[in-house]
Amino acid sequence: MKVGLLQKQVPDQIIMKVLFLELERHLKSSSGASVVAIDNKIEQAMDLVKSHLMYAVREEVEVLKEQIKELIEKNSQLEQENTLLKTLASPEQLAQFQAQLQTGSPPSSSQSQGTTQQPAQPASQGSGPSA
Repeated sequence: MKVGLLQKQVPDQIIMKVLFLELERHLKSSSGASVVAIDNKIEQAMDLVKSHLMYAVREEVEVLKEQIKELIEKNSQLEQENTLLKTLASPEQLAQFQAQLQTGSPPSSSQSQGTTQQPAQPASQGSGPSA
């Protein structure tokens, strides 16, 4: 997203500079003209800037709408996965998870792996020599 914004900003900045250079050129060329003519040229330039900005905003809104749609879909998928994992988790795993939530410590990858390997650990400890 940031790359896209940066790529859009560079051409936008160039366009804005060109617009203001054109405005400046028109104002200098009409230095002897009436104030009304200058006001008209300023108004035309501002209309051009406004239309360009509105176009850029509409483009950005479309990009953001698409991202929102994707995030809603991802959120729904994660909620379904979360529900499934809760139904498959043992009571001990749920208790451990609740304890981690209460202490505010996020589960580390080693803790997560430890909970998935719990059933296998007692079997391997029972078959080997105890220290």
